[in-house]
Amino acid sequence: MPLFMGLLAMPDARAQSLVRRAFPAEALRATLLITTPPEVRLNGEAARLSPGARLRDESNLLVMSASLIGRRLPVHYTTEPQFDGSMLLREVWILRPDELERFWPRTREEAALHQFDPVAQTWTRRGT
Repeated sequence: MPLFMGLLAMPDARAQSLVRRAFPAEALRATLLITTPPEVRLNGEAARLSPGARLRDESNLLVMSASLIGRRLPVHYTTEPQFDGSMLLREVWILRPDELERFWPRTREEAALHQFDPVAQTWTRRGT
């Protein structure tokens, strides 16, 4: 019984590191600042959340954008194109420290220079 109780008392950060999240290959890394939802700043540039945007916290739970106002967050994100050529943020994952340690592309151009392994969730430089 003491082992079971010890598992229940496991710190949240350690429990989180046991679960590896799977990010899509089209996701990019950025710094996100929620200003006045749906308005945000992505790497310092004005951006907007889509009407159906899903934001996930470090535990992969859905969070409301209003609860994150004023916080500068390291994220992975995907976009959805609009008819006018603009892009809206569709999926946003707030990153944990262990996820930040791994290389992840910040631009489509950078992603094109690398190859993605969806099982290992790693990027390797093409031609190496």
